[in-house]
Amino acid sequence: MSEETFEQLLNESFKTIHTGEVVEGTVIDVKPDEIILNIGYKSDGILTKNEYSNDNSIDLTEAVKIGDKIDVKVLKTNDADGQVVLSYKRLALDRGNKRIEEAFNNKEVLTAKVVQVLEGGLTVVVDEVRIFIPASLVSDSYEKDLSKYDGQEIQFIVTEYNPKRRRYIGNRRILVSEQKAEAAKKLFETLNVGDVVEGTVKNVTDFGAFIDLGGADGLLHISEMSWGRVENPKKTFKVGDSVKVLIKSIDGNKIALSRKFDDENPWKDASTKYAVGTTVTGKVARMTDFGAFIELESGIDALLHVSQISKDHVEKPADVLKVGDEVTAKIVDFNEEERKISLSVKALLAPEKAEEPADEGDVVSVDIDKVIAEQEEEN
Repeated sequence: MSEETFEQLLNESFKTIHTGEVVEGTVIDVKPDEIILNIGYKSDGILTKNEYSNDNSIDLTEAVKIGDKIDVKVLKTNDADGQVVLSYKRLALDRGNKRIEEAFNNKEVLTAKVVQVLEGGLTVVVDEVRIFIPASLVSDSYEKDLSKYDGQEIQFIVTEYNPKRRRYIGNRRILVSEQKAEAAKKLFETLNVGDVVEGTVKNVTDFGAFIDLGGADGLLHISEMSWGRVENPKKTFKVGDSVKVLIKSIDGNKIALSRKFDDENPWKDASTKYAVGTTVTGKVARMTDFGAFIELESGIDALLHVSQISKDHVEKPADVLKVGDEVTAKIVDFNEEERKISLSVKALLAPEKAEEPADEGDVVSVDIDKVIAEQEEEN
């Protein structure tokens, strides 16, 4: 048998392939950047990294192993080196287009890894099809920094499918909204006034903090943050803090919260600690024209009226006192129901003469609300 006849017979033993055809190949060698496939043709097929996947970070030696069988698409039957150029990515893309079309028509929830974070949104890949999720459709609220999603698997639905223009748009926001609505429904079904629950600080403002309760947000107003005085919520809480809160009230979808727990109420034994006639020491917390408020302990302030600061005439508290000053005075009035305590330094300084009536200036009880109201009327 001649050599020419043998070569002809050998060539005839190989199958014929055509550009665009889908063939099955067996991996006979794999390198980080290319895969060599036996496709039953007279030449082996070359599958490069770029034609294997759109994911440039992939390592082919980890993706496949010798002996694996892969369906590939023929791009060229004879390149400059006499090899067959193959593509797995384009075959996957063809199949992926059908997959995305089905998901679009059925409103199926897809899960995919974020492969790129752009200023305007995220890119994910499903069966080699790149799907773009605009920033406005990533969440139910605006997120300036999307970098936290890089490399993460997220769920979404396809809301726009246009293979001719290669335009595929995903929407995650609608799923987030639905999940939150379902979580809120379950939360309101189980939540009751008086419950103590754990929450996470979501946002802090000058007037309070919004706490995520795991389905709905509650407002922790500045006045409910402590039995004591809170000057600035932003110095007390920060976003991400875990806090224990009391459900104060529920009005429709509005939840009011409090951190004034009964067992921490400083007024529960105040009638004993601050009985009339008791001498106490505290610090000036704030001042008005009619007097100074003295903090006896966190959550309990007492009024030292201007007329009770000294035996001498004092025009304004600021003339003799400043915030932070320590003051020792006698309790001259205690109203547990209204949680009001009145102090007098003057009562400590003046000699006690039971037979003499008190001077008009020796005020022992002050209606704070009335004094404030009168000042507001004058202004």
